[in-house]
Formats: sequence, C-alpha cells, structure tokens
Amino acid sequence: MLDESRIVKFNSRRHAGVAPVRTIPGHFATNHSHINYYIDMTFTKSRVTEAKQAAHALAQQYMHNTIVDTIVCLDGTKVIGAFLAQELMEAGFLSMNTHQSIYVIQPEYVTSSQMLFRDNVVPMVKNKNVILLMASVSTGVSVRRGAECVDYYGGILQGVSCLFSAVDEVVLPLQKGDTRMTVNTLFCPDDIPGYSSYNRHDCPFCKKGHRVEALVNSFGYSEFMV
Repeated sequence: MLDESRIVKFNSRRHAGVAPVRTIPGHFATNHSHINYYIDMTFTKSRVTEAKQAAHALAQQYMHNTIVDTIVCLDGTKVIGAFLAQELMEAGFLSMNTHQSIYVIQPEYVTSSQMLFRDNVVPMVKNKNVILLMASVSTGVSVRRGAECVDYYGGILQGVSCLFSAVDEVVLPLQKGDTRMTVNTLFCPDDIPGYSSYNRHDCPFCKKGHRVEALVNSFGYSEFMV
C-alpha cells in the first residue's frame, strides 16, 4: 500500500501554474528500467482542477504553430486530453478536419502491450494531425510504441506531450524515416533532485543487494510483498 508519509512534492520550474508532482524516493522497477523515484500522477490525471492546470500548460506548446485534429491519450490521460482539446479549441485553434473539432481517443491494448484502433476509430487517426499524450516517460520506449501505432494507422504525428519525462527528445522509426522529436513535458528530472533511471542490468541498487520495493508504471504502484 502506498505510504503517504513518504511522499515528497516538487514544483515544476517550467510551469508555475501546475500543481506540484508527488514522488516517493526508493528503488522501483518499470517495464523498461529501474528508477529511484516513483512519480505519482494519479491526482493530475483524475482531479479536475489539476487536469485543467496541466492541459492549460501543455496547450501553450502548440498554440501558435501546430495543427491538431486528434489527441491520442495513453496511460489514462483522457481527462487531461479532453481539457487540452478544449483549451486549443477555445483559443481558436485551427483543425483540418471537416467538423472543425478535435478528437480525443485512446488505443486498445492487446497481447504483448500491442496497441490497436478498431475500424470505427481509425478515421479519427488516418491522415489526421495527431498529438500523443502520455503520463510519464523514463526511457522513451513507450513513446516509440505509441508513435509507431499512430504511424501504422496513417496518422501524422505532430507532437509528444507528457506530464513527466526523463528524456528531452526521442528518435521515432516512422514510415517516412527516422524522425527526431522533442518531448514536451510539465516536469523533468531537473525538478526532482537526484532523479535517476537505470538499465536493470546496471542498477546500482541491485548491485548493492537492495530489493525492489514496487513495480511502477504510469497507472500506479504495486508493492512487492516480503
């Protein structure tokens, strides 16, 4: 169970208007790495006031130079995605689709974490200008998977946004060729003193025999029972 007494909050240096991020220091495992802080985005994704703050800050990164038709939401970010669409539309943001609106969708996950869009959703992706919205990025693997899914269904990826990212940019293997893209984020490692992400084979905690406390991802925290 999540120990509330261990939570440490940090503010974003880039975006003063968003609520502090909740973190827990320790030794944790993600699907792709080991990290020394669990980044808890639960309230940001679920609490309306914090979701609206996050959406407002993210919208500034696209307000003047990016056309958006569709927001593809990963990691349970659909509430933020809806507010982000609203922010862009209220600002008079241009959309190329015939409805002059923005779609907010999420992929379905099948075996091996593969993502798919059903036939009724594909028209919201194909030939549409897409923003990929995520909760947290530690290595960039999940960004590449999301980008590959959008690309496979014919979407035109215009941007990647997340609440926390440990990487500034990623190289995406798209059909038109490898594309280097900036990861727009509210929080970065500079906001969390000492934050580190390690390959599981090179993790200093493991080498010292420190047990992994919990399996974590952008959905939450699952403690390992001793």
